[in-house]
Amino acid sequence: MRDVVSARDTAVELVCSRLDEAQRSATPVRPQEDWPQLSLDQAYAAQARLVDRRLQRGEQQVGLKLGFTSEAKMRQMGIDELIIGVLTDGMQVPDGGRVDLGTLVHPRVEPEVAFRFGRDLDLADAALQVADLQGALDGVAAGIEVIDSRYEGFSFDLPRVVADNTSAAAFTTGEWVDPDSVQIGELAVTLSIAGAVAAEGSTAAILGHPLSTLPHLLSLGRKLGLSVPAGSVVLAGAATAAVPLLAGDVVVRVAGLGEAHLTGVDGGEVAS
Repeated sequence: MRDVVSARDTAVELVCSRLDEAQRSATPVRPQEDWPQLSLDQAYAAQARLVDRRLQRGEQQVGLKLGFTSEAKMRQMGIDELIIGVLTDGMQVPDGGRVDLGTLVHPRVEPEVAFRFGRDLDLADAALQVADLQGALDGVAAGIEVIDSRYEGFSFDLPRVVADNTSAAAFTTGEWVDPDSVQIGELAVTLSIAGAVAAEGSTAAILGHPLSTLPHLLSLGRKLGLSVPAGSVVLAGAATAAVPLLAGDVVVRVAGLGEAHLTGVDGGEVAS
C-alpha cells in the first residue's frame, strides 16, 4: 500500500505503535486520552504501517476487506465511499478452524460474501475498469469475518477505524463456487452461534448487490495504490449486523453458496 503522508508524521507513528501493541497484547487502547486527531489520509498511512509491521513479522498479504457496505451505515457516518482494510494469512482460519478468544479484545462476528480473483490486478492502473474486476472473479463463497476493534468499547470515528485496519481480526471462507453459476444479488443469509440463530439477512444488504462493491474497490485501490494478486480474497461486506463472538461453533449459511464454519474457543489456543 502506498504511503500517503510524510514518513515523519509523528501522529501516524504514535497511532500505529499503540494499535499494534493493542492487537498483540489483546489490550484495548483508550483513544480519548492523548490520542491525535487524524485525517483520513493519515489514517490510511497508519493502516499501511500497521500492516507492514505484520508483514515484517512474517505474515503474507492474502486479500482485502471492504467496510461500511451498508448504505444506511454510510449515511450515518456521513460518507459516500466504503473503507478498505488488508487481510493477512495470520488472520486466515481454515473452514472449521478455531479462533482463540483469549487473543482478542472484544470480538464480534459477521456473515460475509467473499470473492476470489483468478489473476493479478493492479488497482492503480488507470486503464482498469470495473468490468475487468468482475471478469477476473473465479470464485465466490460464504464467509465469516471476526472483527475486533482495538479501541475500548468498540468506540471510534472514521479515521480511527481505518487506522485500526477496519477492525480486521480473522476470517474464513467456505467452498468456492463458480461466480457464473449463481446469482448472488438476493440470497438468504443465516448466522448461527452454538446452534442458535443469531442473525438473519440477505446479500442484498451489501449495497443492494455484492457486486456493487467492485466500483468502490477499484476507486479505493486506485487512490491507495493497491494490488490484488491472483488468488486474493476480498470480503465484500457483512449481510447482517455484527454479533459478539462467544465460545462455540459459528456457522454462516448463504443460500446457493453453502456454508462457512469456525469455532470460538476460550483461551490458550491459537487459531488453527
